[in-house]
Order: sequence, then structure tokens, then C-alpha cells
Amino acid sequence: MNAPIIVLQFEEKMYSFKNDYAEGAHINILHKLIETNTIQQAGYGEDAYSLQAKQILRDKIQQPEAAIFFLSGGTQTNLSVISSLLRVHEAVISARTGHIFANETGAIEAVGHRVITVDTPTGKLTPDLIEATLQDYGLRPHVVKPRLVYISNSTEIGTIYTKLELTALHACCQAHGLLLYLDGARLGHALMASDNDLTLADIAQYTDLFYIGGTKNGALLGEAVIFSNHDLGAEFDYVLKQKGALLAKGRVLGIQFLELFREDLYFKLAHHANTMAQQIADAFRTKGYTFLTDSSTNQLFPILPMDAIAQLQQKYDFYIWKSIDAEHAALRLITSWATPAHIVEEFVNDINSL
Repeated sequence: MNAPIIVLQFEEKMYSFKNDYAEGAHINILHKLIETNTIQQAGYGEDAYSLQAKQILRDKIQQPEAAIFFLSGGTQTNLSVISSLLRVHEAVISARTGHIFANETGAIEAVGHRVITVDTPTGKLTPDLIEATLQDYGLRPHVVKPRLVYISNSTEIGTIYTKLELTALHACCQAHGLLLYLDGARLGHALMASDNDLTLADIAQYTDLFYIGGTKNGALLGEAVIFSNHDLGAEFDYVLKQKGALLAKGRVLGIQFLELFREDLYFKLAHHANTMAQQIADAFRTKGYTFLTDSSTNQLFPILPMDAIAQLQQKYDFYIWKSIDAEHAALRLITSWATPAHIVEEFVNDINSL
């Protein structure tokens, strides 16, 4: 007896600008996964694809001794990294909008480390903010000891660090014996922003460790943790295994990063996402709307009247990010590596019609 044929029917949905991981993966990655599917490889990240991808990344950051590890997601990465670097009485400094504080269900606190938050309208930390925080936490041994500074580039509100800002922050951390860790979930978008002056090699030079996010830029899943300070990552493989983050089929992650960086696909995809976002931003500016933050990446936060928001909600899905007053709110719109140009053109036309 033949099995019944199951036909899946999907309702036509509004186009979503809620995030940059709503799509699966770039077709090149899918092709490479299929092409290599039956080729036997070693497990736990010792496969040929992972080793080659790591070498390509070392070349790009110009650090041949960097320790590199592939993990599956951002929260898992932040939890594994931060918990491995801090002693029981040590804490991490973060912007209040930082992902580890605002969007990770208290993962860092759950393993016993306080997240010390700093209010900053740009989403970025500065030496002055760090030094003020250290002053507040100097009553030894009655308060936790700040040990690690957590930043993200781009930030959770779409802003980016300049080279001057990052080098100053790095110098401040070194002067005070602090580790500097950069969350790069959207690092590609930061590096491809029109006003960016940092390179991938700069990121490696002016942080102790960072990660390159694949999940939000064309990969099925995956983040590449890079210990610029090799000694910090000397035993991170133990941590991965203990935390359940070491995949037996590590090839699944290695193949994706190999494909993303073999011919700089990673940067091309981020550039596309930024371009789509800035076309939308230009339309809002032309109509006279302002923004919550000045973003040149793929995250936009336009401030609109509630009736205009209601009009756009008829065709598009997005987050209402923050109430401004009784009649206005800021939206969060995010474009992705796969956002179609014709959808953006249609969205721009709808903005013009508000």
C-alpha cells in the first residue's frame, strides 16, 4: 500500500523585517553541504573543512597563532566564553542594551556572574564609562570584581565602533587589567557599513577575543570564536565539551565558514543587507521622519506616528521597539542577506505613500 501524499499549504504571509535569520542559508552553503555529504571526516571539529576554514580566518585576521572554535549560536557562545574566563567573584561590564543582559534569559547570571550594566544612548561603551564603573566597584572584598568588558559590533541598536573608539577602549582595558570581548553576531554588517574604518584584522588586534556571527549572515547556524590572546583559548575545547557545545559533526559548522570566507561571501552578503536597509532609511529621511539611533548597518529604528505604523503593519511584520510618546513609537526594521530588492522597492513606495 502506497503511503499517502502529504501536501503542505502555507498561508501567504506579510514580509518580515523582524530579524536577519528568517531565511535558511545561502545556496552556496547548501550546495557545499550536499557535495561533501558522504565524504567521511573526523569528528569534533577536526575535519578537513573546519581546519581549512580556521586557517583562512587566521590569514584574514593576520594572527597565525589565534585559537579558533566553532559553536552553534550566539547565546551559547557568550555563555561558554564568559563563564570560562571569569572566576567565581568576577563580573562582566556591559551596556544596558547588550545582548547578554537584555536578551539571554540571565544566562550569565545563572552561572554565578553578575552583569554590571551601563546606560549609554549609543549602545557603545567608552573609557570614561568603564572607569566610572570601576570606581563604583572598588570596595574590596564586598562587591564583585569587574574583569571582562563585553561589547558588540554592530550594537543591539545598530551603531558601530570606530577604530579610534575601539583602540581607546582596548587601551583602557589593558590599563585596568580587564579583558575585552566583542560579540560579533552582526560583525559583517558593522565592517561593511559605509562609515566603518575597522578591518577584521583590527578587531583581532584590539580585542582579547571576539566572534564572527554566521547565523545572522547567510549560514544555517554557527559562530566562530577567535581568541586573539591564544593563551585564553588554550583549554577552551574542554569548556565546549563540558557545556555540550562541541558537535560530533563539527564539519557542519566548518563547511559553512569555509564557504562564507573562501571568496569573501560573508562580506558580500552583509553589504547587501546594509544596502537594502539604507534604501529604506533614505525613504524615511526623505519623508522627514527621524530615527532613534543613527545606524548605517542593517538595523533601522525610525520614529513614526502610530497611524503610519498601523498602515505599514497591514503589509509588513516588524517590532515596535520603543514608545516615544502617546502618538509616536520607534520601530525596529532589520534586513537580511536575502532581502529581495523588489520587496524593498515596494516598501519604499509604501513609505512614500504614508
